[in-house]
Amino acid sequence: MTEELAAKLKYLHLGGLREHWDDYLTLAGDQRFSHSRLLTQVVEEEYRIKREHLRQLRLQKARIPEPWVIETFPFERQPNLNQKKIMALYDTLIYMTHSQNIIWMGGPGVGKTGLATSFLTHAIDQGYSGRYVLFAELVGQFYQSVADHSEAALLTKYLSYDCLLID
Repeated sequence: MTEELAAKLKYLHLGGLREHWDDYLTLAGDQRFSHSRLLTQVVEEEYRIKREHLRQLRLQKARIPEPWVIETFPFERQPNLNQKKIMALYDTLIYMTHSQNIIWMGGPGVGKTGLATSFLTHAIDQGYSGRYVLFAELVGQFYQSVADHSEAALLTKYLSYDCLLID
């Protein structure tokens, strides 16, 4: 690859193509790809790389202290939870598509935060934006915003997320 082509790929934010240029050419030669198939392969890989990069950015912006996943939740230690209903809610993302609130209630150490963060992580993985915030931190931010008359900006910030987890 020439330096000029590398610069153009960098300008176009096609880092994956720039990094894997020789791999793609080798693959196309080994597999005898047509021009169309090679271009399709390259575009699909760039798409995958961009989606993963954006997912990582959304996770970072969400500020989730520990990104739990539902697969590791110990349902056997919580017999009162209806695992089938929770998994249906989780899998369908109906709470996102219908803008529904979910309130997890229970004593300390029963898994409310784990469940909630797994739901938030799953929503982010599916392309939604989200944010984790402690209730005390949120209240403190709103008190501060009253003092400096920035309530509207703070409210707009929190309303901009598709999914807001208040712990």
